[in-house]
Amino acid sequence: MIFKKKNNSHQLSMYFCIRIMENACFISKNLIDWYESNKRYLPWRDTYNPYKIWVSEIILQQTRVIQGLDYYLRFIERFPDVKSLADADEQEVLKYWQGLGYYSRARNLHAAARTIRDNYMGTFPKDYESILKLKGIGEYTAAAITSFAWNLPHPVVDGNVFRFLSRLFMIDEPIDTQKGKKYFIELAGKIMGDSKPGLFNQAIMEFGALQCIPSSPNCQACLFSTNCLAYNRQVVSNYPVKQNKTKTKDLYLYYFHIHWETFTYIHIRKEKGIWQNLFEFPLIESEKIIKPEELIKNFIFPEFITTENINSFRFIIQNRKHVLSHRILYATFVEVFLKEEPAIPESVIRIREEDIEQYPVHRLMEYYIEKQINRTRENGIQENGLFPEL
Repeated sequence: MIFKKKNNSHQLSMYFCIRIMENACFISKNLIDWYESNKRYLPWRDTYNPYKIWVSEIILQQTRVIQGLDYYLRFIERFPDVKSLADADEQEVLKYWQGLGYYSRARNLHAAARTIRDNYMGTFPKDYESILKLKGIGEYTAAAITSFAWNLPHPVVDGNVFRFLSRLFMIDEPIDTQKGKKYFIELAGKIMGDSKPGLFNQAIMEFGALQCIPSSPNCQACLFSTNCLAYNRQVVSNYPVKQNKTKTKDLYLYYFHIHWETFTYIHIRKEKGIWQNLFEFPLIESEKIIKPEELIKNFIFPEFITTENINSFRFIIQNRKHVLSHRILYATFVEVFLKEEPAIPESVIRIREEDIEQYPVHRLMEYYIEKQINRTRENGIQENGLFPEL
């Protein structure tokens, strides 16, 4: 049968509720049957441990499963429980998170682990409201933990669920509004029922991830093809609906890999943001492109480097693009070779070149280290700078 939604009111209409209740068992049963035959093996699905479920959910935010799996295994090996995570130094936690991006997730995870250690005697709280109060945990994560660990009836609504339900019922309610999120949570709750909420949540998310995919889904092979309104009206690509498009701004980052003998120089980002408390080379930030000749001509850190002390320099990477949710970054890396040891300010630390991998860095720094420093080390080449002397 074809489902039909009567209106887009925040609260489900009485008519729509009746239709959902009539077909909830059909949808839920088919999703669970499909899941049991098609699910991927993932280690966090073999446990009812709320800590491990929590870690997996935080890692999988903004991260594809195939990428997050290795990080999850390494993270759990080093921090197998709440206490080990809570007792660790934040820099070590960030180092294990390196490469995943969105580092506020790691900082919040660490802070919440300390709250559980200090306020709950190291035992993960079981009730939804207490979990929701932990730093970095929203409605989605709290629902995932409680349903997967204790089979409590809290619907888990992520991008996969938004996509599947919006197409199945051809729902025009924007998913990026508070009103839309509440609408879909209520809808998912009506379909889920009370008997197998954990299994249902896993099933509907997996169905969206593997079958009802964002682009070019194989709708003909879908078990809901005869019931899906968007498919039957050939408008699958129109769903889900979003009200707001994220506006991005360009930002140009000019990093200076400074050499003196076997040393280099880094600093820690103290400003609030996704890269807070991560290390990087000294840099200049600009909202417009700086031409190479202007960059070097104006390369002056008065309290650190003077042009008279620069022996040579060269551009290693220019305008490497890195896309964030609200920014498009273009990174340029310049190697600078000094004649004499500089007087460094308090914000900068001198380290041996070989020790740089001991520090947690963001993805752009990681890319440079992998492509330039490690390659130079492996090839046994001492880079001395081949560009014009100042």
